Amino acid sequence: MATMMTDLTVLIYGVPGLLFALSFHEYAHAWMATRLGDPTPRAAGRLTLNPFAHVDWLGLIMLWVARFGWARPVPVDPRYFARPRSGMLWTALAGPAANAIAAVASAWLLVRADRLLGDAAGAADAVRIILYLSLVYNVSLAIFNLIPVPPLDGSRILGSLLPPRAAWRYQQIEPYGWLVLLLLVASGYVGNIIAPLINAITRALLGWFST
Repeated sequence: MATMMTDLTVLIYGVPGLLFALSFHEYAHAWMATRLGDPTPRAAGRLTLNPFAHVDWLGLIMLWVARFGWARPVPVDPRYFARPRSGMLWTALAGPAANAIAAVASAWLLVRADRLLGDAAGAADAVRIILYLSLVYNVSLAIFNLIPVPPLDGSRILGSLLPPRAAWRYQQIEPYGWLVLLLLVASGYVGNIIAPLINAITRALLGWFST
């Protein structure tokens, strides 16, 4: 299916899946932090699936233009957590976990699209493309955000697991995180590792539900 889609097709049909993937990811961070006692995400209006609350439009444009972008990060104050380190761990994990759940749901719906839509052949073609792109975007976000480079979730996860002194030293690279990440992406190093992994997981999910 991927080889049959033009850039224009991806641009048009990818909007719903990409907006949902970004919004669900950020909502999951907000939901987990709120559940663990932090009122900051709710006060900031981020405890919602409304994409307008989460999307950074420049970041969204960059996702299409440069295949590298971002959403507005959810504000979290770990001082509200009963256990700040474990609270940050679960809050950081919530975003990639949400994308993993959405990826599984997209794959399941994609495999069953014809059965669910019945005779609506024209609609089925469009829905299949939307679901396929939703699957790819959610798998991509889940994997990419696990890279342990600030400000990605992987850095929060690793920082929560390291001993306190090592975590403090690791946090010192945060001001340079974006630069490191941009260099890794621009060099193709990240893409060479992540792209095969995304393809493998996408095929595995579709194969799993097709059996």
